[in-house]
Amino acid sequence: MGQPEVEVRRSSRRRRTVSAYRDGDRIVVLIPASLTRREEAQWVETMVERIARSEQRRLLSDDDLRERAWRLSNDYLGGMAVPESVRWVDNQNTRWGSCTPADRSIRLSVRLQGMPAWVIDYVLVHELAHLLEAGHDAAFWGWVDRYPQSEKAKGYLEGWSAAVRMEPPPGSD
Repeated sequence: MGQPEVEVRRSSRRRRTVSAYRDGDRIVVLIPASLTRREEAQWVETMVERIARSEQRRLLSDDDLRERAWRLSNDYLGGMAVPESVRWVDNQNTRWGSCTPADRSIRLSVRLQGMPAWVIDYVLVHELAHLLEAGHDAAFWGWVDRYPQSEKAKGYLEGWSAAVRMEPPPGSD
């Protein structure tokens, strides 16, 4: 995920401790008022990384992804898209996911981790639809659009991509 919004709160009562917590889409970092801007920047980076690591530990496993894909296939694709494997990968920097119909494997970019569940579900439905239709033609989008939050998720990913100057997701133009 991209850098979250960070709010820094300085406190004159706080002497040495620095803490941080997630508040919706932002991370709030609490620091002593006496810190310099340079120290503040270092602590913000440290605390954002600490929260990211903590959230990473609570993410879906590959087995969780596979079960989720089966549920989504049943709910939106009539149970016809049955993947053999679904897993996270860290080598997809320009795609959110990929599918190899020949071996029925689906891979999701780790960049999706920490994004809202409905966005991950959209990418799973998108990749599942490739088990039914190889290209991005009208029939393919007909399958994908059965997922009720498709348009919202496409917009989310397009906005995120624009924010980090990536290519927009397929079909967003």
